[in-house]
Amino acid sequence: MARRHLRAGFNEFTGVGLQLFTDQELEAIHTATLQVLRRTGVKIESEEALELFDGAGAQVTRYNGYGIVKIPDYLTEDAIRSAPRTGIYYGRRPEDDYMTDGNRTSFTAGFGEHVKIIDLETRQIRPTTKQDLADITRIQDSMDVISIVERAACSGDQLPESQSVHNYEAMVNNTSKHCFLGFNGGRNARKIIEIAKVAAGGEKEFQNRPIVTGFVCPSSPLTMVRECCESIIESARGGVGIASIPMSLSGASSPASLAGVVVQHNAEVLSSLILSQLARKGTPFTYCGCSTIMDLRLSTSPVGIPEMAILSAAWAKIAQYYQLPCLVGGCASDSKLADAQMAYDFSLTATTAALAGANMIFGLGAIDSVITFDYAAMITGAEQGERILKTMEGISLSDDDMVLDLIHEAGPGGEYMTKKHTFERCRSMSQAKLFDRRNRDNWLKTTGGKDLSERAYEKAKELIAKHEVFALEETRASEIRRIVDDYDRELKG
Repeated sequence: MARRHLRAGFNEFTGVGLQLFTDQELEAIHTATLQVLRRTGVKIESEEALELFDGAGAQVTRYNGYGIVKIPDYLTEDAIRSAPRTGIYYGRRPEDDYMTDGNRTSFTAGFGEHVKIIDLETRQIRPTTKQDLADITRIQDSMDVISIVERAACSGDQLPESQSVHNYEAMVNNTSKHCFLGFNGGRNARKIIEIAKVAAGGEKEFQNRPIVTGFVCPSSPLTMVRECCESIIESARGGVGIASIPMSLSGASSPASLAGVVVQHNAEVLSSLILSQLARKGTPFTYCGCSTIMDLRLSTSPVGIPEMAILSAAWAKIAQYYQLPCLVGGCASDSKLADAQMAYDFSLTATTAALAGANMIFGLGAIDSVITFDYAAMITGAEQGERILKTMEGISLSDDDMVLDLIHEAGPGGEYMTKKHTFERCRSMSQAKLFDRRNRDNWLKTTGGKDLSERAYEKAKELIAKHEVFALEETRASEIRRIVDDYDRELKG
C-alpha cells in the first residue's frame, strides 16, 4: 500500500503506489528551486512579460531583446497558492468532464505534435495531415481510458503559421472531451480561444466551462521565449488554463544528474506558473513534464528508458507536493514498430508514472522516439493502460470482500463457481479486448492467426469509421470553419 501523505490538504493515495521522495526530500527540492529562481533567474524574451515581473517586484535586468528575471521567494509562493488545487477539465458535455480530485489516473494519446505517421492502409511512413489528427482524435473520443484529448499530430498540410488553429478545429470537431494543444504564440491563442467560445456555445458558457487548455514549453535551460510568454499571457487573460511542459535533455540542456534535472525543470515550470498568475490570478495550471536524457553515444533522446520513467514519477510527486494537477510523459517507445520493444518501453514508463499517482499520462501511439505516431501502438497501449489502472486498485479488505461466511460455506474441498457471490463479482474481473486469452485453437479459429498489431490496426479502422462523436451543431461548425478560413486569408495577406 502506498503511504498517506503527511502534508495537510493532500488527497490520500490508496491502492498500489510509489513513494519516491520523502516529505523532507520534497522540501529540499523546493528550497533548491527557490534559490535558482532567486539567484540564477530566468531568461525572458517578451517585453510584456518583463513588465509583469517588474511590476510584481522581481529583479529585472534588461539586455538587447531579452531580460534576466530574478524572482523573490514570496512571488513564487504566492503563485503556488493562487493556482487552483483541483484540475477541472471541462468537456463540451458535463459527462465528459475530468476532475483530478482523489486518486485518479488516466491516459491520452500522442507525445506532442507528431510529424510522421504510419499510414493505416499502406503501413508506410508519411507526414501527418489535418485528417490524421481528426482520425486520432475520434479514436481518443471512443476510449474510456482517455479522459482528456491531446493533440497527437500536426496539420502538416496546412499553412505553417496557422497550424495550431487548424489543429484545434480538427480536434473540437471530433471529440467532446477537453482538449490540450500548443497555441504557438499570442495571435494563434486568441483565434483558438475564439473558436473554443463558439464550440462552447458563447462567451458566458466558455468562461464558466473552458473546454481547452494551452500547452506552453519553457526552453531549457531556464528560458521562456517570446512565443511561450505570449501564449501564457493571452491564455490566462482569455480564461484558458495553462499546461507547462519543459522538455530538457539530461546531459545536454540540463545537468547530467537526475537531481539537477529535477531542480532545473521545477524552476522552469514554476516560472511559467508565476507568469500565468501575474497575467490573471487564479488561472488553472497543470504541472507537466517529459524530460529525458541525451544519449551521448548515439546523439539521440530516447524515451522508453528508466530515466524517463523515474523523472515522470518525480513530476507527479512534485505536483502533489504543490497540490497541482499533473500530466506527465510515459507510454512512448524508441522502437520503430508496434513490437515487443514498444510494449516493454510502454510498460516501463507508463506503469511507473501511474504508480506515482500522475493524473494524466500521455504518449499512447508514440514510437520512433516520439517522431512517429502509430495506430497499433495507440490501441494496444490503451488496453495496457486499462490493465495498469486495474492493477493500481490493489485489494480491498472489507468484510464484503474477505467473505469469511462464504469460505466457511464452501469448506475444505468445496467450489465457488456456482455461488451467487461469484456470479455477482465475475464481471468486475479484468476483461481482454484485443489481448488474447484464448487457447490456440480458438485463437486460430477466431482471428485466423493474426497477431496483436494487425488486429489493432483493424480496430483503429473500425473506430474511425463507426464511432459517433457528440457532434457540434452545424451552425457552430460552420462558424468555426469561417474563422479558420478568414485567419488563413489574413496570414497570406
